[in-house]
Parts: sequence; structure tokens; C-alpha cells
Amino acid sequence: MTTEQVTFNIRPAKPEDAAEVAPLMYDAMEDIAHTISGTTDLPATLDALEELFRLDHGRLSFTQTLICEGEDGRIAGFLLSYGGDDAESLDEPLLRRLRESGLPTDGLVPEARPGEFYLDSLAVSGAHRGSGIGTRLIEAFEQRAAAQGWKQTMLVVERENLKARALYERLGYREDGFIELSGHVYDRMVKSIES
Repeated sequence: MTTEQVTFNIRPAKPEDAAEVAPLMYDAMEDIAHTISGTTDLPATLDALEELFRLDHGRLSFTQTLICEGEDGRIAGFLLSYGGDDAESLDEPLLRRLRESGLPTDGLVPEARPGEFYLDSLAVSGAHRGSGIGTRLIEAFEQRAAAQGWKQTMLVVERENLKARALYERLGYREDGFIELSGHVYDRMVKSIES
């Protein structure tokens, strides 16, 4: 018996991807998604993530996102990234949304430092986990960083997520301090890249 090989394509996201990407975004962010959207229940959080994804500018915008799509046109994974130099500007839609809702903005902390190209979030759909899509997305992220002239990439990993940490270390990332986000401790991991 032969196993059929499925082909995947990595492409820039489009606003119409919002409904498929929002649940993956939530899987990647969990509690952070509630903090940055100013919501507490899952349906409201998914609605907020879709709304923020459709914007032309912002940390969660489709313009910051790469999609991994199968031959069937369904989204198998996504990656959200941006330059640390742009973090303040990219956070403005999130801050505006929180202020308009009368919610505190102190939970929204900068994750990336200037000079770093930041992998904000990455998720692969359940049916495709373990198929190498996460690695392909990280490689695309690094290629995007190099093409834009960045010298260092950065990501964070929750301390308890040993499987993800092992992948990042295998790909050349090393620990560089930590950051606390939405009550969880994440280790910063960096990698020097060549353009």
C-alpha cells in the first residue's frame, strides 16, 4: 500500500482567510488572545481576532501573515511575524480597540526588541501536525526576514512546551532571556541569520 504525498504551498495571507486563521491564531496564543482582544469568551475572542486580522495594519493583520495551504485550498497552518522596530506602530489597532472598550492596556507588552524580526505566532491544524509544516513555516519566516534585511530572528516559547523548544533548538535558536505574557513565562529564543 502506498501513502499519498500531499503538496503544500506557502503564500501571503488575504483578508478572506480570517475565518480559517482565527481558530489557529487562538490555538497559538490562548490566554494572550483574550488579553490583546479584550474579551473573555471564545466566540467573542475569535470574532475579535478575525476583525483584527482583516485590518491593513496591525500586529495581527493579514499583511504580517504567511499561510500554508494544501492542494485542496484549505489552510493547514499559519505564521504571523513582524519587525521589532515596527512593534509600537503595529500595536496601535490593539491599543485603540482596548481603549474604546474601556479596558486596560497594560497587559499589552512589547514582545520584540528593535533589530529583531519576530515570529509572533505559529500554528498547524490538528490533521497536519507532525508533517513538517511548522518547520517549513519557520524556514519561510527566516527567508522573509533575510529578504527584508534583518540580521536576527526571535520567537518565544512557553517554558513547559518542550516539544516546540526542541524544534526551535534543532533549527538553531538559542535562549536569550524571558518575558511574561498574560500570566505565563516564555523564554525568548534568537537566531542570527544572513541576508
